[in-house]
Amino acid sequence: MSFDRFQKVVRSTDELTKLVGSPSELVIKKQLQELDDHMKSFISNSPFLLLGTVGSEGRCDVSPRGDMPAVAKVLDSRTLAIPEWKGNRRVDSLGNIIQTGRVGLLFQTPGLGETLRVNGRACVFCEDEILGSMSKQGVQPMIGIGVEVEECFFQCAKALIRSKLWEWSSENLKIPAFDFAEVLADQTNIEDQEVESLRQQIEESYKDRLY
Repeated sequence: MSFDRFQKVVRSTDELTKLVGSPSELVIKKQLQELDDHMKSFISNSPFLLLGTVGSEGRCDVSPRGDMPAVAKVLDSRTLAIPEWKGNRRVDSLGNIIQTGRVGLLFQTPGLGETLRVNGRACVFCEDEILGSMSKQGVQPMIGIGVEVEECFFQCAKALIRSKLWEWSSENLKIPAFDFAEVLADQTNIEDQEVESLRQQIEESYKDRLY
């Protein structure tokens, strides 16, 4: 594999270790094979996660998942369940899970710099007993993602400190104007698709079709 844009490419783990060094004993020992009580509590109060998957042909995908008061349900120290709510029906993540059965999760909690990483096996399931326990607003998810934990560890807060993620305000971060309807209209160029009509569809979806 080559990248024409990059000339100095690191091509071995030995070379990488020489550049960045080896992890400390603390970093190695904090990685666990199952969820401890600290991790269970963190997940039970985490409303947001990033779901990383890979397909059988190497196609990668990272997708956000969110829900209150928690985005995932702890079934036991080795098993998590994540409800699959209404989306755009692309099912990129679900398709990858069916193909390879692997996931990487990053749990986040607003205000906390530390995050929780969970990697392991996964499946797409439709068991009513588990799905029913995750119902919201009288709606039961049709399917869910089951995760069998293989490794898990807390990530330090450096990335979120550098990004000032929880310190955002219009005064200290200048974010360019973003109109999702205008972006979609430009990207899709669908005949007779008006921006205002698209904007209304998006607003209705956000308001009435979360579950």
